[in-house]
Amino acid sequence: MTPDLAPLHPDRNIALELVRATEAAAIRAVPYIGRGAKEEADGAAVDGMRAFLSTVDFDGVVVIGEGEKDNAPMLYNGEHVGTGEGRAYDIAVDPIDGTSLTAAGRQNALSVIAMSDRGTMLDASSVFYMDKLVTGPAGVGVVDIRLPIGENIRLLAKALGKPVEEIVVSVLNRPRHEKLIQEIREAGAGTRLMSDGDVAGGINAARHDARTDMCVGVGGSPEGIVTACAIKALGGHIQGRMWPRDDDERQKGIDAGLKMDHVYEADDLVKGKNTLFVATGVTDGQLVAGVRREGDYVYTESVVLRSHSGTLRRISSDHLVSKWL
Repeated sequence: MTPDLAPLHPDRNIALELVRATEAAAIRAVPYIGRGAKEEADGAAVDGMRAFLSTVDFDGVVVIGEGEKDNAPMLYNGEHVGTGEGRAYDIAVDPIDGTSLTAAGRQNALSVIAMSDRGTMLDASSVFYMDKLVTGPAGVGVVDIRLPIGENIRLLAKALGKPVEEIVVSVLNRPRHEKLIQEIREAGAGTRLMSDGDVAGGINAARHDARTDMCVGVGGSPEGIVTACAIKALGGHIQGRMWPRDDDERQKGIDAGLKMDHVYEADDLVKGKNTLFVATGVTDGQLVAGVRREGDYVYTESVVLRSHSGTLRRISSDHLVSKWL
């Protein structure tokens, strides 16, 4: 064991504890999958995640959560979670990334927790949207969000050693992306249009064994920070620019210390080399399988990404229904 790994051994245990929290959130959402009950699914997931986080030995502050305290009774921005004992962390939580996906029974809904050392996670909550570019390691020092999308596609294809025609780009399927989607296809690449869930889209673009090569477009700012924690563990590339919806939101972001028209690199979104990302599938997707109930058991699949060791671990668990639902 090399000396630089020794001080962070406790992170391994915390990562496994966080899996219990995302598993709880995902399982609690099971009765609402495909039932059109978006708020009920989210509420149940929040309850499950909060209950388990309260038992973990760490001093966590929610930097990205369910919103301001007045609108979110639990897991709100600024809330302290954990027992208060042990290492101090910033934490980002999304009990269900993809509540609409869950309500409709569609793919790629996740329960997510991301964590980094205290004071290292950018608080981008004052500006709701962020324009993002994510690739795997091949894109590091190669692509740039300031370049036209067609040029980025050609540069990435060359770095990957594959024809442009084989490049696949993930984009949220939104009216604001009509021109972007057209430009991607005109460049010769294919698109994978996502209805929601751009955290999974970004991570899949950075994985060496996934079917997509790049994830681009405007999605949630909180999701950008969460994704950055995972990308650091995968050695991938991520850049983001704030995308305020109007002048009032732009000024609100400036007042909060955010830089408009500025390209945030990975180390600007989350500083340092000690990030954790944990996700449990709520519904099936490319990253993880969704929660499955069969008879007396509920089955879950989770991933744990840890930047300090550069590992992605998969955890499959069997849970007795009688203990959960």
